[in-house]
Amino acid sequence: MDVEFFDASGDATLYSYTIQQKPFALWGTDGPRSVALVRLAEGPLLTSSIVNCEQTPEALQLDMPLRATFTPFDEVTVLCFEPAEKQP
Repeated sequence: MDVEFFDASGDATLYSYTIQQKPFALWGTDGPRSVALVRLAEGPLLTSSIVNCEQTPEALQLDMPLRATFTPFDEVTVLCFEPAEKQP
């Protein structure tokens, strides 16, 4: 109940995830698509999606460094995360 607003750095790590083989139609992809629990560098956890990388357990490694990015979906822009480091 004690809410606090602060400027976040955009840095995060992957805490947990699931890969949806038939994602929600709103995402505009056939799949697969990740739904991830992301820990911000400042501490809070939030639910998001990992973009700009393969949606496989090999690519989505727990504790991997992430960076915030904004992804357009139809007429809405959504906060997502992408790998902070280049994927092999």
